[in-house]
Amino acid sequence: MRKLVVLLALGCALVASGGAQAKGPNPPGLEKILGTVPKNPHAAAAVSGSGQLSYHGGPVMLTNKTYAIYWIPSGYSVSSLYVSLINQFLSDVAAASGHTSNVYWSDTQYYNSSGTHISYSSTFGGSYTDTDPFPASACTDGVSQTTVCLSDAQIQSEVSKIKSRLGWVSNPSTLFFVFTPRYVGSCTGSYCAFRDYCAYHSWYGSGSTVTLYANQPYTMTVPSSCDTGQHPNGSEADPTINVVSHEHNEAITDEQGNAWYDLAGYENGDKCAWDFGSALGSTSYGLYNQVINGHTYYVQREYSNATARCVLTGT
Repeated sequence: MRKLVVLLALGCALVASGGAQAKGPNPPGLEKILGTVPKNPHAAAAVSGSGQLSYHGGPVMLTNKTYAIYWIPSGYSVSSLYVSLINQFLSDVAAASGHTSNVYWSDTQYYNSSGTHISYSSTFGGSYTDTDPFPASACTDGVSQTTVCLSDAQIQSEVSKIKSRLGWVSNPSTLFFVFTPRYVGSCTGSYCAFRDYCAYHSWYGSGSTVTLYANQPYTMTVPSSCDTGQHPNGSEADPTINVVSHEHNEAITDEQGNAWYDLAGYENGDKCAWDFGSALGSTSYGLYNQVINGHTYYVQREYSNATARCVLTGT
């Protein structure tokens, strides 16, 4: 999703010069909040945004490595299989590197300032469950289902803490996902989870030690906002995996908000938010539209400049 550096109404189409970016479906006036998945139902056209993705000179993830941080203090919980299924998805995306049969292959048409194309080459570095208590709420989200509200600064602090604890290294090819449990909200300014978004990606720092991260709230805290309606693995992790895929693909193609986006500021995931295309089949729990490393998932499509449409594979 697009970087926000000037005040602008949502949906306004603007291309800014130099290091400033156009505005996408993100909160006006907030910097560095990218790829916000709008809550569902999302009033999207066949393709959202305006026109093709164009390149603005910034870095992309030519290869990528992911880590998962599950921040689940005592007194909070996630559903059975939540952690294991999300870890399986990230592992499967890595194991299927180079395959054209899933949505990640669509990223390979995009390139960096040297003209080098993104490779579908992903690695899952591992996961960690942090049981440290949440800090005092730093925001008020107005969502009745939540009992604590974390600011973006608190999400960043969690990433820094776990990196230091485990020796994980930041660089422009590594993305840290932060998963919070049921009934935990978050806000960036007055723009809040479940009320305004289901996930976003961002960064802090710069250069060779930049830290790329994604805030991944527990989607089934408010199903009316963030559920896909299909749980092929019979888990509450299924709809979270959808927004993981959205943020992952966007971080790959627009990691710091100055690479690939359209005239309205929409990234590849934004243009196809809540667009799932045709199902491949169903399990006893629900439909699936991806088979990655032999496992079934239900995730949104991503935009392809090559075909000017949303796709689920490399076509």
